[in-house]
Amino acid sequence: MTTQIKGNDTSTFGGNIDVTGNVVTDAPAFSAYMSSNAAFTSATSTKVTLDTEVFDTANCFASSRFTPNVSGYYLITGKIRITGTNCVGHATIYKNGTLNNIGNYVEAAGPVVFSVVSTVLYLNGSTDYVELYGYGYTSSGNPTFQYIAVGNTCEMSGCLVRAV
Repeated sequence: MTTQIKGNDTSTFGGNIDVTGNVVTDAPAFSAYMSSNAAFTSATSTKVTLDTEVFDTANCFASSRFTPNVSGYYLITGKIRITGTNCVGHATIYKNGTLNNIGNYVEAAGPVVFSVVSTVLYLNGSTDYVELYGYGYTSSGNPTFQYIAVGNTCEMSGCLVRAV
């Protein structure tokens, strides 16, 4: 069996091919979560502080921000858990400080909102970055991004799906 890598004049490849024909790359991928509860102002979009890395294959995640070093299309997912009185809210992905994608908007009669957001987007491999935000509103007091050890319920992850 012959393994071929197809490309064009601008294609780049930062990996190796092992003896079985599998492509081994240093493609950026990460997963990080929030390790404690964090209150925020009601009716505002607030950046989620992701202070614990599960993995970061290319050292591209820092200060709750993913800035990959390979240009291409990335799958980015995030989830948040918000608590508060008669809480409503949603998770959002910001690219370069601007809203890019909004997750499911949840209205809860109870005290907990859980929202997920997912998107595929182009990142240029040098200056583009993504961050996880959450929006929450409560009828009384301020909402809280909630940490739960099982499932790490405020988290973001991403990986390269196609380099360009």
